[in-house]
Amino acid sequence: MQKTILITGAGSGFGEAAAIRLAQEGHNVIATVQCSPQVTPLRMKARELGLTSLQVEKLDLCDPHDMDFAQHFDVDVLWNNAGMGEGGPVFEIPIDLVRKNFEVNVFLPLILTQAFVRKWINQKKQAKVVFTSSMSGLFSPVNWGVYASTKHALEAIAEAMQQELAGYGIKVQTINPGAFYTGFNETMADTPFRWLSDEKHVTRRDELRAQFDEALASPFGHLDAQEMIDRMVEIVPADTGKFRNVVPQAVEDMLRAHQQGAWDNQI
Repeated sequence: MQKTILITGAGSGFGEAAAIRLAQEGHNVIATVQCSPQVTPLRMKARELGLTSLQVEKLDLCDPHDMDFAQHFDVDVLWNNAGMGEGGPVFEIPIDLVRKNFEVNVFLPLILTQAFVRKWINQKKQAKVVFTSSMSGLFSPVNWGVYASTKHALEAIAEAMQQELAGYGIKVQTINPGAFYTGFNETMADTPFRWLSDEKHVTRRDELRAQFDEALASPFGHLDAQEMIDRMVEIVPADTGKFRNVVPQAVEDMLRAHQQGAWDNQI
C-alpha cells in the first residue's frame, strides 16, 4: 500500500538512498535534510530520476521554525533517521559534547515525534514511527560510549512508546544497522581529535587513532550499505514486522551473545 513517509536526515547515507528507493517503489516521500545546501542536489537527483513523488525540504531538528513547519505535512510514517555521533573515551569527553549528542539523537527526535503522535491521535489516524537506532543501542563498545548511550536511550523510549501507543493504532519500530560503510562511523571516529590533547588528557591521540582504525578495518567495521538500504525499504512502510530490526544477521547473533554474556560479566 502506498504510504506518505517523512524521513529526517535524508541528505546523505542511508536516508538519501532509502528515500530514493522508497519513491521509486511508489511511496510519497518527504525527504528532509539538515541544511539548505543539501536541498538542491537531492531535488536535482529526484528530477533526473523522474521521481515526482520525492519532495525535498529542509528540516534542521535544532531549528524550531523548521520543526513547526514539519507539522504541516500529513504523513503515514515518521522515520526519525537523523543523528550524529561523538566518539572518544567517556571518562574524558567534554560534557557539552555529550549534551549535544543527546539533544540531536534523543531530545529533538522525541519532540518531533510527540508532535506528530498528538496530531495522529486527534485525527484518529493509524500511523507509524520508525527510529534509526544502531547496533550500539544494544551494546557499548569502547570509545563509542557516548553515541551508544544516546541509542540506548532511544531504545528505551521506543520500547515504552510502542506499548503506550498500541491502543491508538500507532506502531513503533527501531532499525539497528551494523557498522555499514556510509561515512558516518568514519566521521564519528574523527570527532575526538578536535578536543583530545596529549598535554591535557590521559588518552593518547595516536593510540586512539590506532584503535579506531582497527575497529573500522574489522569485518564488522565496514559492511556493504546496500544490504541495509534494501532492508530499510522493506521495513519502513510495512504494516507488520518485528519491533527491533538488526541488520545483518551476523551482527544480531553477535549482539544476542553479548547480551547473554553481560549477565556473567565480572569487574
